Amino acid sequence: MSAVGYAAVAGQVVVVGAGAPLVTGWMRQVRARLEGRAGAGVLQPWRDARKLLRKEPITPVGTGPAFRTAPALLVATTVVAAALVPLLSTDTPVSPHADLILVVALIALGTLSLALAGLDTGTAFGGMGASREMTVAALVEPTILLSVFALSIPAGTTNIPAIVSGAAHEPGRLASPAGLLATAALAVAVLAETGRIPVDNPSTHLELTMIHEAMVLEYAGPDLALLELGAQLRLTLLLGLLASLFVPWGIATSASWAALAVAPVLFAAKLCLLGAVLAAAEVCWAKIRLFRVPELLAGSFLLALLAVTASYFLTGAS
Repeated sequence: MSAVGYAAVAGQVVVVGAGAPLVTGWMRQVRARLEGRAGAGVLQPWRDARKLLRKEPITPVGTGPAFRTAPALLVATTVVAAALVPLLSTDTPVSPHADLILVVALIALGTLSLALAGLDTGTAFGGMGASREMTVAALVEPTILLSVFALSIPAGTTNIPAIVSGAAHEPGRLASPAGLLATAALAVAVLAETGRIPVDNPSTHLELTMIHEAMVLEYAGPDLALLELGAQLRLTLLLGLLASLFVPWGIATSASWAALAVAPVLFAAKLCLLGAVLAAAEVCWAKIRLFRVPELLAGSFLLALLAVTASYFLTGAS
């Protein structure tokens, strides 16, 4: 493997790690402008992280390893997934290992570690948030699997770089009924997995509606900074996965320094566009009732299942 491939892997990790807080700041700024407010600025998440890192870490009495290791595990699994998913290039040393099931398993591992940390505190809010998080995850993870699997049937593999490379060379796959259904299903799954409206409100602290926030109430200082970074990394990773699968143009498909130099710019542009659309949608949407969240996620699962069925029949007919 050439040096270009290793540079692409390092570039993906750096771009996601450094850009994740900026994506969150950009979305907050867009939302503030649409609501008629000035906003705190795109760099505010970095300032918040710096403030938290200066504070003393506090560990509740009675908590065990699950509580202490959850922040690091959440960040670590997301960083590994960012190295595997073809955000900048499909020709990397880890491309043969970037299987769909492995990437989804890494995302699920981060979710599970956070739920265990919420249970480990022994508080009512932690247990409530963990229960809600696993209920959402039980419907979200299969939807992500089926959505990408619908695109893997024409490619003949579950390897994500191969799927992205094939879609870049055959755009007709994305415009097919299977591609459109998979796009809608994966978009809803991304909203649920990242705790965005209408499934969850990341800025709320109302105990009756909290999902993600209920699990992290006991964290403070550097641990809370890691959790915030982990949430931002997951949002950036899943938005990047959505962009790579359904708007694959701009991703380097060969070992070329020129293509790799252009890829981060186009990736940042796609993230800014997706973030702005999501922020604008959150201004117009309202959070749905908690008991209706399974109905929404079941609908997205049905769309993903229809996408797989359509893709299977279209591939068989051709």
